[in-house]
Amino acid sequence: MLVYLRLLKESFGFAMNALRSNKLRTLLSLLGVTIGIFSIIAVLAAVDSLDRKISKELSSLDKNTIYLLKFSFGPSDIPQWKREQFPNVKYTEYVYLKNTMTHTEQLGYQIFTKSENIKYEANTVSDVNIVPVSHEFIDIQGLEFEKGRYYNESEANSGSPVIVIGNDIAKSLFEDSEPLGKNVRLYGQKFTVIGVLKKEGSSFGDSNDNAAFIPVNFVRRLYGDNNPNLTNVIIFKPEKGVDMEEYKSEISQKLRNFRGLKAGEIDNFFINVFGGFLELIDNIIGQMNMVGWIISGFSLLVGGFGIANIMFVSVKERTNLIGIQKSLGAKNRFILFQFLFEAIILSVLGGIIGLFMVWIIAMILTNALEFEFVLGLGNIILGTGLAALIGLISGILPAISASKLDPVEAIRTGM
Repeated sequence: MLVYLRLLKESFGFAMNALRSNKLRTLLSLLGVTIGIFSIIAVLAAVDSLDRKISKELSSLDKNTIYLLKFSFGPSDIPQWKREQFPNVKYTEYVYLKNTMTHTEQLGYQIFTKSENIKYEANTVSDVNIVPVSHEFIDIQGLEFEKGRYYNESEANSGSPVIVIGNDIAKSLFEDSEPLGKNVRLYGQKFTVIGVLKKEGSSFGDSNDNAAFIPVNFVRRLYGDNNPNLTNVIIFKPEKGVDMEEYKSEISQKLRNFRGLKAGEIDNFFINVFGGFLELIDNIIGQMNMVGWIISGFSLLVGGFGIANIMFVSVKERTNLIGIQKSLGAKNRFILFQFLFEAIILSVLGGIIGLFMVWIIAMILTNALEFEFVLGLGNIILGTGLAALIGLISGILPAISASKLDPVEAIRTGM
């Protein structure tokens, strides 16, 4: 063991000497490894950070949450022209299903509408994501409040002009003053602020920081139930442990009966399970990882050739020394490991530089954006291990050639 520790120390010394003696050549050769490790770990760190952010934001939603509406979240066998003829789900259908569905923990109603401006005195926030929903929404999505409350069933059913606003909206409209109880203008009417949500930060898609929640019946009263520019959705939160296929069949059967669909007619609605949406996100993240690996692979290939070039030059420059070591009793295995360790050390140095670059950029982006980029321990270990593997593969041929040198010929050649 002591022999190999000494061997590792000598190899590290040779690697450092190569850096000092041939700075430009060595740095250019290591550049491929550095860029390759940087590319791979940067992509993996960004994707992991995005995945962590999405998981955190969607953790309050049960993967069995169901969205019933006229559109499908994924691909469909039904032609687009036919899907466009499907009717919106109605509030009356929401009431019917709420009263008749079994094994349901919560059932809510939401309208997807366009962004609007919200005003308070001289301050205006543009492009606010308006979310008209029923009172059950807070139990379905699990909104967290900084102050105030959500509207109750009575306020929701009567369509009271009350509003819950995101954190960014509250700061933009009221700055340091108290928002609760103040009246803001939306749709040309006054709404009383009753709640402010906790800060979320940027997210995958829309953030609740720039969202405002109002009773869905206010929007129904304003636009009616058959407005073609709006999309309605019924949200189901099934009880724990329910058989999802049976639950979906119950939804389909009850809604078909309510709409009077005959046997043989296709469903003119879609039952979208939230878990399917999560699988779609996982597929996208997997594809992003794959693209990162493919792009970075070319840099690693170039880096591997660079390390191999350094090692072949190093073998040639130290031919005389190899001959002397062998004449003094050094075995082929000792010479082999000496050059292998040197190649691995050089490659790992390039990988460490790449990891350091990722860490610096992650720090800068985290401070500049409202998004936390994290360089996890797993990615650090992966980057270091990958760099070591590149060094091992790249150094194996030069190391073998060095270990097989004849001591007499090596001394004569080096003189």
